[in-house]
Amino acid sequence: MAIVLKKGGSFNLTKEEPKLKKVMIGLGWEPSTNALDLDASVFMLGKNSKLPNDNYFIFYNNLKSPDGSTQHTGDNRTGYGDDDDEMVLVNLDLVNPDVTQLVVAVSIHDAETRRHTFGLLSDAYMRLYDVDTKREVARFDLDASYPNDTVVIFGKLEKSNNEWKFHAVGDGSTKGLQGLVDIYA
Repeated sequence: MAIVLKKGGSFNLTKEEPKLKKVMIGLGWEPSTNALDLDASVFMLGKNSKLPNDNYFIFYNNLKSPDGSTQHTGDNRTGYGDDDDEMVLVNLDLVNPDVTQLVVAVSIHDAETRRHTFGLLSDAYMRLYDVDTKREVARFDLDASYPNDTVVIFGKLEKSNNEWKFHAVGDGSTKGLQGLVDIYA
């Protein structure tokens, strides 16, 4: 059974799931009214909390990291249907040793023009799925309301002392994806 985390919670993947190597990060949501085009992104950050270079920003226009560890599976433009809307595959053993964090964010495409916010969504979540054993390891359901936010950091994987931990973040912003790029670039 998967560990269910609340905002601010964390889970030591290395200690609790020592055989975990290949992780699928599944992100899902249901639009409460119109179809919304949400985009998952991963910022692969070094110890200075910055991208080693622009190619470590994984999103719909850069699907694979230079080290081959992280791959976005593609853009879902509606959010309708069951299961994960967007997925990112991560091989923890292949992550560049200079990368210490994988920050997972979801943004709304063209949010200002369309006047879309996370307040138009329900049932948003992030989950970690063990690709080898085919089971969910950890899950974070966003239970907070984000009525004005156009981007939310769902969670992050962090490596410290050779241990990977998953943190349920749930921090939203009105600055959109560009606001995060400005912080991490």
